[in-house]
Amino acid sequence: MFKTDNIYSLTDFQRNARTHLDRLKQLGLPEILTVNGQAEIVVQDAAAYQPRVDKLEAIEGIRKGLEAMKQVGMSRRFLANLSVNTRLISETLSNL
Repeated sequence: MFKTDNIYSLTDFQRNARTHLDRLKQLGLPEILTVNGQAEIVVQDAAAYQPRVDKLEAIEGIRKGLEAMKQVGMSRRFLANLSVNTRLISETLSNL
């Protein structure tokens, strides 16, 4: 489930915060912090976190789009026609 080399106790994090922060910035990998031996929180450098959020949002948008297409029963023929029409519109606009 978790990479064992990135798990630390919250106490260790508090005592050695600078070391942890330097490692977080350098590696860009998240660390799992434990309390009483149980995973409680994940910490990660903000700059390394944002691309993960962006990817998750893109994946969610794709998932929602696919689900919407299923709900309205879009057929492959309709999607193919949509693609052709979009191309024709783009070509027409570029010739203006």
